[in-house]
Amino acid sequence: MRFLNVWYFITCTNLKKVNLQISKYLLLFSFLFTGFAQGSFAQKYELGGGIGFAAYSGDIIRKIDPGQLGPQVTLFGKRNFDNVWTLRVGINMAIIQAADSIKPIDELARIRNAGFRGGVIEGSAIMEFNFLDFLRNGSEFRFSPYAFFGVGYSLFLMKGNTYAFDSPSQYNLGTVIIPFGGGVKYRLDDRWTLAAEIGFRPTFTDYLDKIDSTAPSIPRFEDPTNPDVPYGINFGNPYDKDWYYFLGVTVSYTFASTKCYAY
Repeated sequence: MRFLNVWYFITCTNLKKVNLQISKYLLLFSFLFTGFAQGSFAQKYELGGGIGFAAYSGDIIRKIDPGQLGPQVTLFGKRNFDNVWTLRVGINMAIIQAADSIKPIDELARIRNAGFRGGVIEGSAIMEFNFLDFLRNGSEFRFSPYAFFGVGYSLFLMKGNTYAFDSPSQYNLGTVIIPFGGGVKYRLDDRWTLAAEIGFRPTFTDYLDKIDSTAPSIPRFEDPTNPDVPYGINFGNPYDKDWYYFLGVTVSYTFASTKCYAY
């Protein structure tokens, strides 16, 4: 009889442990399911696009030059995690260009006479931070300033020359970029949002303008005894990397199944 009591006690103890483990897993599953359900039905998703201008700075242009801009277009998708944080994944395409002959930064640049032009294809993932609670339906704000930062990769399909006696040639390169910037969003209604932003794209290359100062130096002046030898300026600043920029407007459409977020 005592043996049966001991066996009963051990069995009940093990069952309690098993039930406790099952309860823990059920509780965890319920928590995850609830979170997923809220993520699926309470989150807002957006699709949109935009147009604007692209600019560059590097060895040919030190600051953004309004006279040397190119067109830019973008397509993107967004997920609004709450009223503050938004993930944006997008593709940008643009044309960037610059030439010493248009607006040389100094006398050496005028003599160098380098230039380039080409296309940029960029893919990026960016986090946006909204400063005002404007996403909530019924909010007293219809607009919000925002800032963004992220990471991306850009492919450049370019054509250019390093110095005056260098014939223009095609060159391609790719680089990781660190996009950041800011802008202002305005809700036209519960579905449509208009935004204007400026974005900075620092790169990890100094060859965007085909001037990375790694080529062998050439004579500064023409050799009268050998006029076929190239001469001039074929270098820039070897200590900084090239940047490019986007400035434009976007419009996006919101897909949502709930009216507001719950905190």
